[in-house]
Amino acid sequence: KMVEFAPLSVPLQRRLQTASVVQWVFSFLALAQCCIAVFIALFFTRFWLVSALYAAWWFLDREKPSKGGRRIHAIRNSVVWRYMRDYFPITLVKTAELDPRQNYLIGFHPHGVLAAGAFLNFCTEASGFSTLFPGITPHLMMLTLWFRVPFFRDYLMSGGLVSSDKESASYVLQRPEGGNVLAIIVGGAQEALDARPGSCTLLLKNRKGFVRLAIEHGTPLVPAFSFGENDLFEQVKNPKGSWLRQLQHRLQQIMGISLPLFHARGIFQYSFGLVPYRRPICTVVGKPIPVQRKHRPSKEEVDQVHQKYLNELCKLFEEHKAKYNIPEDRHLEFI
Repeated sequence: KMVEFAPLSVPLQRRLQTASVVQWVFSFLALAQCCIAVFIALFFTRFWLVSALYAAWWFLDREKPSKGGRRIHAIRNSVVWRYMRDYFPITLVKTAELDPRQNYLIGFHPHGVLAAGAFLNFCTEASGFSTLFPGITPHLMMLTLWFRVPFFRDYLMSGGLVSSDKESASYVLQRPEGGNVLAIIVGGAQEALDARPGSCTLLLKNRKGFVRLAIEHGTPLVPAFSFGENDLFEQVKNPKGSWLRQLQHRLQQIMGISLPLFHARGIFQYSFGLVPYRRPICTVVGKPIPVQRKHRPSKEEVDQVHQKYLNELCKLFEEHKAKYNIPEDRHLEFI
């Protein structure tokens, strides 16, 4: 006889949802530093062999982030991500079929502060990626810097994250069996500095490297827009030319990562903290844009495909913005 479990109460569900989001925010803000500290500290204890053996493994496995990573399905399917999905909530919308015999390059917009939609949709199964796109394996690119952190690198790869270099991208896109999606947050860390509620500004006007990559491999381009991504956090005003923006830009040049000064709500109160607001995110994946393969495309050919991509992204935004409470007079702005 089957045992039926009573459903969780609404207050308990909300606490679990908040806890899952706190865990996720912590993983990006502090977990890397904790991993470094633990790795070093273990050398000064009787457990020094753990760090020594890991260091040897790390050396032997150093190329893995550029070779498709190492996903762990148990982690991708963890219940924690479903609670995180329901916190906002986050949904994934398909507008066209993706042929599992081909590889694809998805341009994800906007970055937002912490790229919540990109992480949950492509690095977990909480929003049902494999159900919506059967036979397709998603890979999300992340700054190579993070894969140099002991232990943390393995956590990142378990979800399908790969390093953001050309070698890594080529490895995924040239796999002959097909069925792979490489998702790139095109605006990158710099775009995070403009992430604030209501913003429709994308750092895309001169970002053409992903287009050239698609042409070199003959990979169809797929635009994806995540409605609500910029609404999760408030950000301290940092207009271009201000001392804060100049400092953030300088730190980004040195460290490779941006440092937006953001805030939202707290764990036990709603006035101030680092926990994102409960605001819905809907990531809409557009239709593939066919790309003709050419080993060394000219600047004009790259510009032509790039303009076509911009047009398709704008079309995707305009077709769906009314469903997600975007004012009729608001349009995408490319900088």
